[in-house]
Amino acid sequence: MEKEIKNQILWDNFAKRNLLSSEQIDQFKKYYNLLIEHNKLYNITAITDLESIINDHFEDSLALSKAVDLNNKVIVDVGSGGGFPGIPLKIRDNSLKVILIEVILKKVNFLETVIEELNLDNIETCNLDWRTFLRTPQEPLENKVDYFCARASLHTDELLRVFKPSSFYKNSSIVYWASKNWIPTKEEKELIYKTYSYQNDNKQRQLIFFKSKI
Repeated sequence: MEKEIKNQILWDNFAKRNLLSSEQIDQFKKYYNLLIEHNKLYNITAITDLESIINDHFEDSLALSKAVDLNNKVIVDVGSGGGFPGIPLKIRDNSLKVILIEVILKKVNFLETVIEELNLDNIETCNLDWRTFLRTPQEPLENKVDYFCARASLHTDELLRVFKPSSFYKNSSIVYWASKNWIPTKEEKELIYKTYSYQNDNKQRQLIFFKSKI
């Protein structure tokens, strides 16, 4: 009973911090249960306790919704893994169009299960690797992706390939989840147009926004 009360407090506080409805919290709870269930077979995440998943995965993903207006935007989650940040952002704002890039088949299967079980629409998986994705027009997404999102999935030098002349998405922005102490290279610094600092539990974090100046 004590554990149930503690868990309910965690969910209630999460809902208040992010202005989530009861329906959205129900989706997050189902998401959490699916994550724990499938993690036993597929090793999707190293953390499994509720508090850490809420803070390190759900809350951290939703930081983007506080940094920018995502209404009716198109985002691509690069190296989605367990669906972070794409699925939490989709639950938070149903107007989003979301593409989850993931090359590992067992994780793709998990993501598609979550999409189906949570009854999410306008969200899909893509199993192309990053470089192939950038060379491949994804109709009707060409030149229409607002943000490519990456939470420690790829190094920044790989992410910045989106701005190469051959990329179909060179006019998009990149959002990179970083620690407070992250220091950009000279090349990276020239492409940064916005930063957003926030605190996740006791961790100081920041979102780094990149865009080509050409």
